[in-house]
Amino acid sequence: MHAFDVLGDPVRRRILELLADGERAAGEVSSVVQDEFGITQPAVSQHLKVLRENGFARVRAEGTRRLYAVSPEPLREADEWLANFRRFWTPHLNALATELARGKRERRLAAEPDPTD
Repeated sequence: MHAFDVLGDPVRRRILELLADGERAAGEVSSVVQDEFGITQPAVSQHLKVLRENGFARVRAEGTRRLYAVSPEPLREADEWLANFRRFWTPHLNALATELARGKRERRLAAEPDPTD
């Protein structure tokens, strides 16, 4: 399965977001995802399995618990692939940052008292 096939599913993306904050128990991940997406625990387990089998997550046993964590290598590969396309949006994002800074500066200056008064 291609990285973007794995990442194309919103449930799997959410699981990775949860795991990005650090290792989490399968039950904790399942609880959050079940609440947010209204899916069953077996469905969450299937998504965890897809992430694990495609290298996006790793699991380790701790007693009876299964702890999941992000495995960064496939994400690096996706990032490298996306690097070919950054030139399409980077200048626009830089221009947006400039405009936001300009607007913030103008608001700050407008809020300051006029020293000539």
